[in-house]
Amino acid sequence: MATVLLSGIRKEFGSTVALSDFSLEIESGELICLLGPSGCGKTTALRVLAGFEKPDAGTVIVGGEDITSLPTAQRNFGMVFQEYSLFPNMTGLGNVEFALKLRKAGSAERKETVDRLLEITRLTEHADKFPHQMSGGQRQRVALARALASQPRVLLLDEPLSALDAKVRDSLREEIRRVQREVGVTTLFVTHDQHEALAIADRVGVMSEGRLEQLDPPRVLYERPASAFVAGFVGTVNRMPAEREGDRWRVLNRAVRAQPTVPGAHLALVRPEQIAVDGDAQGDATVSAITFLGPLTRVVVDGPGGSVIADLLTAEFGGVSVGDTVRIRLRDDVSDVVLIEA
Repeated sequence: MATVLLSGIRKEFGSTVALSDFSLEIESGELICLLGPSGCGKTTALRVLAGFEKPDAGTVIVGGEDITSLPTAQRNFGMVFQEYSLFPNMTGLGNVEFALKLRKAGSAERKETVDRLLEITRLTEHADKFPHQMSGGQRQRVALARALASQPRVLLLDEPLSALDAKVRDSLREEIRRVQREVGVTTLFVTHDQHEALAIADRVGVMSEGRLEQLDPPRVLYERPASAFVAGFVGTVNRMPAEREGDRWRVLNRAVRAQPTVPGAHLALVRPEQIAVDGDAQGDATVSAITFLGPLTRVVVDGPGGSVIADLLTAEFGGVSVGDTVRIRLRDDVSDVVLIEA
């Protein structure tokens, strides 16, 4: 295991600045996700760490060693990408064993390591299958086992689940997290999927235009976004007027505590699950859409301030219909909100 430190990284491609003064520290054994839209620089950051791209400025330090100029092949990193890149003429066992043969490990060591990794990744019964005989999830688990076979200092995963269907993706996401914890390898995971990042990471770094907007544990990121961009990218958020009342702020029906992120802030960031919708003939809003989402029912309400999204527990859903007049309010258990500049 190793601590990773990227410091002051700048990377340009022609006139495009992919990374601007980008810094990131990953603790030994930690799994960090870089999250952001296409073109935000998250994959470039991974490629700089991997050695595929040389930074125009800044340093890359792993385990106390400056590896900024070290070739990729000498960094001893494990890598898993969206494409499985398995050898089609080798079985699952053969693919996993390949990395060990490259470093001339003895037959006993190869067998012990391969057997352990196949067991960890739950591939033992598929060891003798060729890639074309495996499902997408099985192939990606082979790629993961192969990446871990050489006992890498750092594991890099670049959108490894994006080619899989939703059910397999959710299952494999949990497998990757379980294996990472069991092996204890320091890991950088790049994704554009917020649900994936929040579910798998120790900390999530949200990126925008080559910069790290916020790096925090998933719950902190969701509940205390540092900017409007982070709030809007991680989950759904309503921007609602807020008026100061002493040491509190009035949002919808109540005065609540608020945590301004910038001076003079007076828009509240309110999550859909923080809003209640009550049928009320004297209300000032109208239900414009209702969507059943299993345990939640999403209700879109149009009012004087525009559209508001509310996610209600289906089991507690009051049964309002499209076209009904309603009143929206903060749920009784909401005691504070985050404010941003209008």
